[in-house]
Amino acid sequence: MKKKKSPILTIFFTVFLDLLGLGIIIPILPAVLLDPRGGVLPFSYSFSTRTMLYGFMIAAYPLAQFFGAPILGTLADQKGRKKLLIVSLIGTLAGYIIFAIGIIQKDIYLLFAGRILDGFTGGNISIAQSAIADVSDEKTKSKNFGLIGMAFGLGFIIGPYIGGKLSDASVVSWFTYSTPFWLSVILTTINIALVIWNFPETLPSGRKVKVSALTGIKNIGKAFKYENLRVMFLVVFLLTVGFNFFTQFFQVFLIGKFRFTQSQIGDFFAYMGLWIAVAQGAVLRPLSKKYKPSAILKYSIILLAATFPILLLPDKAKWLYFIVPFISIFQGLTQPNSTAIISNLSDKDKQGEILGINQSILSVAQAIPPIIAGFVTSVSLNLPTLFAAGATIFAWIIFVFLFKRSKTSKVNEESIA
Repeated sequence: MKKKKSPILTIFFTVFLDLLGLGIIIPILPAVLLDPRGGVLPFSYSFSTRTMLYGFMIAAYPLAQFFGAPILGTLADQKGRKKLLIVSLIGTLAGYIIFAIGIIQKDIYLLFAGRILDGFTGGNISIAQSAIADVSDEKTKSKNFGLIGMAFGLGFIIGPYIGGKLSDASVVSWFTYSTPFWLSVILTTINIALVIWNFPETLPSGRKVKVSALTGIKNIGKAFKYENLRVMFLVVFLLTVGFNFFTQFFQVFLIGKFRFTQSQIGDFFAYMGLWIAVAQGAVLRPLSKKYKPSAILKYSIILLAATFPILLLPDKAKWLYFIVPFISIFQGLTQPNSTAIISNLSDKDKQGEILGINQSILSVAQAIPPIIAGFVTSVSLNLPTLFAAGATIFAWIIFVFLFKRSKTSKVNEESIA
């Protein structure tokens, strides 16, 4: 009898490469748009104009994902995980190529096109989460989602480091801002081949579902019709808003206050990713054996919120390296446990749909911070990080006071036992 392949390793690699690509963007995009001499934009553009365009550039990916990811998630429930994962990865591959060409040609329209295409087909993670849910039971789900979180962390370790170093001409003379993206093209091609040859279909039988271009918009309304999920969807929305205010504009803070280069930004976010991987690989697993996801979130969210403002206090950059591990650990505990609760509260045959709704919420939440931060950063470099703390505190208040008091609190607690 032929041994059944496990999809876990392929899922891990897929998520890792997805986050690797997002990680590569972190140190490069500020340089591409904010650097008046070596970037894409004309020298005459003011700092406030550059930060606004930077914000819209970041927002382009999640806004496109808002429309694309739920369509892919629904189709994954209909056609199977494997086919749609391949489609998603092909879109990612094309997006990288277009973005790299845009950097070479100094064409901001190609940059936007590359990010929009990658975002629209960027259902990699929601499809991977559905596959994880397919092969997990309630006892192993939090642990397996933690594996996705560890891949997230590893992508954030290697991605920013590669982005910072491979775009730095002082490291190798022929390195440019486009070099890391050509590496991403190679790695994504390998990932597509791995899915084709080594990813077993995890969905036993598909179900007939209606696919619409407006699925993302409908999902926002639908999210609040699920009594047992609406509180968690709101919590996840606010958590994502908060963390993205931090991750998307802290590079600008580092450039403005400490004069970081793209290589130093890459090192900083790689260091942060290392601690996220430690949290989800070494801390989450033993905690998930002893405590329910809801018990962990009660503390990890408020600790995360309290740590954000501390980043603004140091006058020397070295002190940031003592503070950021706490942010990484608290975020590393928060993200997979919130996803596990949402998955556990969903019927098994609706995992793709519910996680697609979750992805729609995440996409909106990821798109809002850069647009706001693009405007307020010209007022104060501190504001995006303070907004991050405020949104996270609000998420904690809603979770603590509404989650257990909802009409379905008994279902919630039993579902995540």
